[in-house]
Amino acid sequence: MTFRWLCGVLRVRGKTDLFLVFLFAAGFAALPVFALLPSLWGFAAASAVTYAVDEVLHTRAPAFVRRLAALQLTRTMRFAVRTVMLLALASRMGAPDTVLAAALAVFAAHFTLVILYAAVHHAIRRRRTLPVVVRNLDMSGAGIPQSPPALLYRRFLRKLLHLDLPAHAGLLAALAAGAWQPAGVGFALTAGLAVAAVAALLGQLRRARRMPPDDEVIAELNRQLAGYRPEVALYFSFASVSRDFMYQVNMWIETLEQLDRRPLIILRERASFRYLGRTSIPVVCVPKADDVAQLELPELRVVLYPGNAGKNVHMLRVAEAKHVFIGHGDSDKLASSNRVSKVYDEIWVAGRAGRDRYQRVRHAISDSAIVEVGRPQLSSIRLHADHVPGPVPTVLYAPTWEGWSDDDCHTSLIPMGVALVERLLAENVRVLYKPHPLTGKRSRMAAEADRSVRELLRADNERRDARDAQEAEAAIAAARPRLAEIQARLGELSGRLTGDDAQQLRDARVPVRDGEAEWHELRAEWHRLFWESRGPVRHQVIVKQLPTLYDCFDQADMLISDVSSVVADFVASLKPYVLTNADDLPDADFRAAYTTAGGAYLLDRDCTRLPEILRSVRGPALDPMAPERRVLKEYVLGPDRPTSMERFNTAVNALAEKAAAEQAERLGEGEGEEQRVVVGA
Repeated sequence: MTFRWLCGVLRVRGKTDLFLVFLFAAGFAALPVFALLPSLWGFAAASAVTYAVDEVLHTRAPAFVRRLAALQLTRTMRFAVRTVMLLALASRMGAPDTVLAAALAVFAAHFTLVILYAAVHHAIRRRRTLPVVVRNLDMSGAGIPQSPPALLYRRFLRKLLHLDLPAHAGLLAALAAGAWQPAGVGFALTAGLAVAAVAALLGQLRRARRMPPDDEVIAELNRQLAGYRPEVALYFSFASVSRDFMYQVNMWIETLEQLDRRPLIILRERASFRYLGRTSIPVVCVPKADDVAQLELPELRVVLYPGNAGKNVHMLRVAEAKHVFIGHGDSDKLASSNRVSKVYDEIWVAGRAGRDRYQRVRHAISDSAIVEVGRPQLSSIRLHADHVPGPVPTVLYAPTWEGWSDDDCHTSLIPMGVALVERLLAENVRVLYKPHPLTGKRSRMAAEADRSVRELLRADNERRDARDAQEAEAAIAAARPRLAEIQARLGELSGRLTGDDAQQLRDARVPVRDGEAEWHELRAEWHRLFWESRGPVRHQVIVKQLPTLYDCFDQADMLISDVSSVVADFVASLKPYVLTNADDLPDADFRAAYTTAGGAYLLDRDCTRLPEILRSVRGPALDPMAPERRVLKEYVLGPDRPTSMERFNTAVNALAEKAAAEQAERLGEGEGEEQRVVVGA
C-alpha cells in the first residue's frame, strides 16, 4: 500500500521509475553537501547523476517532471541550481577571483541568451500559427515557407540549456588540474555555441516573416474545398482534446469512407490532429469561430456530431445543412438521451432501444426525428458461435469511468472493482482489464482502485509464471521487435504530419489510397503476434490504442462491465456478459431501468453470484440468458439485414436529398419574392 501511495504521489509507474526519482533527488541533495565540504569528485559524480537521470525521467516519467514544474522546480531552475552549486564549489576550492568572475559572466550570459532564444522562438511560432490545419488537401498554393530545422526549433530549451556542459566540464577539469586553461576553453565553447544558436534562429525569423496572411490561407482552403465539394461533414469539438477523447472521431472514420457522398472531417482543437487515425478523408481543423464562419461549403447537406459540445453551435448556424447527432456509442446512461439533442434535426441511434430511450425523455424529442441506423463499426466482431475458448475462461473487465459528477457515476471500480478482480483470480480465470480512457481523471478513489487492480493482475501473473517465467518472458521478448516494427510502419501509413501548423499545412496533399491494404494486414498481424506472445493464460492490462477494444471482444469468453456503450457493442457478439449492480437494486428494478440488462447476468456488489455466473462460460449448456441476448441484439442494434452500413448510408442519402430539396425550395421562394418586388415597383 505504501509503495502504491508513493507511486501515486510522485506520478511514477513502477519500481524502476521510483528508484530513478530517489537517485535524482539524492543527486541534487548531494550537490550542496559536496560543494561545501568541498569534494570535487563527489560533486562531479552527483552532477553527472543529475544530468543523466533528469534526461531519463523526461522519457520514462513525464508526469513526475510535470509535477516538478508545478512546484516551480522547472528544468531551467534545476540547471540554475546546478550552476550555483558549481560556483560555490569553485569558491570553496580557492579558484582565483578572475576565474570566478569569468564563470559568473559566462553562465549569466548563457542564461540571458537562452531567454533571448526563447523570445525569438516564440516570435517564429506565433507567426507560423495559422487559422487552419489541414490534412488530405493540397495547400501548396498558400506559399508557406519551410519550417526552421528541427535542430533549432524542436525541444530547443533542452538543447540550449545543455550548452552549459562545456563550461561545467572545463571548470571541473581546471579545479582538478589546478590550471585554468580548461576553464577558459569551456567558457569559450559555451558562450560561442549559445551566440551561434541565437544568430541562426534570428535568420529563421526573417524567413518566418514571409508567412501569408490568414485571409489568404483561408481563401486557398476555400479554393481546395470548392474543388472537392464536400456533401457530408463529421464535426467534433471537445474542451480538452487528447487521445482519450479522439476515439469519438476515430470510430467513425471507416464508416465515413464508405459513404456514397463526399465526406469531410471538421475539428476545432489543434491537438486533435495528433490523435486522429488513418484516413483518406480531407480533414480541416479550425480553432476560431470567426474562421469557421468563413468556410465556404455550398454543397454541404449533412453534418454529423459524435458529441455534444458548446462549440457545436458554430456549425449549427449553417441553415443549408441538416444536423444529426450520431453520438459515440449507444448506452443506457442519461447522457445518451440528453435533452440538448433537441437542437439537431435528427438523432441517429443503433436500434429500437435508442428510440425508446429518447422517448422516455418526455416532451423533448419528436419520434419522427429519431432514425435507426445500426452500428457500422461492429461488423468485424466475431460471433459467439465462431469463438474458440482457451484453456481457461477469459473475462474482459471493462469498467466505465467516474463521470463528470458523483450523480452520474456508473463505474464499478470504486465500490467493487478490487473485490471483483480478487474473486475472478480466485476462480482461476484469465482477466483482460481495459479501463475507460478517462478513468481516474476526476476521482482519486477511482485512480487508486485502478492501480490496485493492475497490481493484483501483475502479482498473479508472476505467480502463474513462476514455473515457466523464462519461457513466457522469452516469447514476449521475441515478439517485441516485430511488434515495434509494425507499429512504426503503421505510424508511417497513418497519414499523420509532423511539425507545427504551418509545416503540416505545407505538407498536406491530396490523399493517396496506396497502403490501405497494407495497413489492415499489418494491424491484423500485430494483433495475432500480440496475443500469441502473451499466451492463453496471462492477464493483460489494455490501456493503449492497440490492441483495440473490439479485438479484446474477440479474445474474451465473457464481458463484465458497467452501464455503458461498451455493453451495447458487446451485445453484437452474442457472448455472455455481466452488468455490475453496485447499488444492489432488485433484479426487476435494474432490468427495468437499463435496457442492456435484458440479456445480462447481474452481479451484486459483494460478487456472491460470480461462481454461478462463470458456469455460463465453462458450460454453454448452462447459459440461460442466451435466448434473451439474441432478442436483445436486434432490439439494441437493429436487424442484421440490411447491414448497418447500408442503413447508415441510406439515412445519409435521404437526409441529404431532403436538405437539397428544401434549399431549392427556399431559392425558388426567394426568386419569386424578387420578381414580385420588381413587378410592384
